Amino acid sequence: MMLMSFVKAQKTTVKDSTAYFCSICGGSCDTLVFKQPGTCPHCGMTLLSQTFAERRALLQNYHKEMSICFYLQDGVEVLDFAGPMEVFSYAGFHVFTVSRTKEPIVTQGILKIIPDYSIEDVPPSDILAFFGGNAGPPSKDTGVINWIKSRKASTSYYFSVCTGAFIIGRAGLLDNLTATTFHSSIESLRTALPTTKVLSDVRFVDNGKVITTAGISAGIDGALHLVAKLKGEETAREVAAYMEYDKWVPGQGLVVTEK
Repeated sequence: MMLMSFVKAQKTTVKDSTAYFCSICGGSCDTLVFKQPGTCPHCGMTLLSQTFAERRALLQNYHKEMSICFYLQDGVEVLDFAGPMEVFSYAGFHVFTVSRTKEPIVTQGILKIIPDYSIEDVPPSDILAFFGGNAGPPSKDTGVINWIKSRKASTSYYFSVCTGAFIIGRAGLLDNLTATTFHSSIESLRTALPTTKVLSDVRFVDNGKVITTAGISAGIDGALHLVAKLKGEETAREVAAYMEYDKWVPGQGLVVTEK
């Protein structure tokens, strides 16, 4: 398979000619040009046919990629956040973590994590994400709730997995919306959020700016859905294939449309 660097190829080919490139993954292979279809030998992604102008625009946009802030609390469920973290990271999002303080947290009594930031010094992000596993304390912490509310102007999307819905619900983000959560917490969320329509037996619910998912592995489905929404279904399919997550079925959730 013939290949050359993107800069060199631009100088030696016609401006609007077409070549093959891997989906942008943040690796060195992002700037490689392939002359034949196939898969990238570096990241394993299927090569896409693009003009050099299209590729240049994508590379420029990559440096303006959306950031996603993962709020992690002590006792957080590992797969709740680790699955979506893999999805968003491989899809090219800038992912960072925050907790109430910068003190280490322990997930399910297993994995120790040092947050990148506390709520006192965390930078703005395009997306705020919350996860289940001991979600009760942060959902009742006025400091955390006020911090979430203070980020409304700078946040484009909210994402929750499992009982992370209780946290964003306490911040008023699910008022008069449709949502879902961990199967054994459906009734509890209905009680906690009386104006929210809480659904069972659905992998995720997309209200436009707020996306909630069911428990644990369903967070991967919701994350792939958000990637497809923001970057296109082909990118989400590439991520799912890379992760060998053959369970994902695009559209296997509820997208609420405004009437």
